[in-house]
Amino acid sequence: MDLVRFNQASAVEALAAIAHCVAIPAWQHAVVTARPFDNLTDLYSAAASLAQQWQGGELEQALSAHPRIGERVQGAGKEATLSRNEQSAMQQADGALQFAMLAGNQSYEQRFGRVFLIRAKGRSGEEMLAELQRRLNNDAEAEQQEALAQLREITLLRLKESIV
Repeated sequence: MDLVRFNQASAVEALAAIAHCVAIPAWQHAVVTARPFDNLTDLYSAAASLAQQWQGGELEQALSAHPRIGERVQGAGKEATLSRNEQSAMQQADGALQFAMLAGNQSYEQRFGRVFLIRAKGRSGEEMLAELQRRLNNDAEAEQQEALAQLREITLLRLKESIV
């Protein structure tokens, strides 16, 4: 959708245009309410500023829609399609790398009690595994902040791909 159409769309249509960016309805509504935007830079800046307000509750809410890295993404919706494309490097990885990622995911979930989140787009399977292993050494607060930073990156990338 282009910016003019996004600005002129009904609230329902505008929400539908960005709902796949992140499963945080408050952020979606805040972005839609902030319309109209003069240009894409203003939209992306406002979206990023709103995302900076996220804390643990928003992270947990958003993770409800994020599949584990390396697992087959189910569903036919836009978010599922994006996740499949973003994680394609891991889906194409060899069996040993996929197994290592599965084991890493299990260790991460035992340690932090949530799904490992990383901006997969543009990263190789090896890079994602290395990041997972590095982040297993974080304390709970540092890891929450890293996960939130990754969530912001994912969200803004999806927004930039959706509103042009």
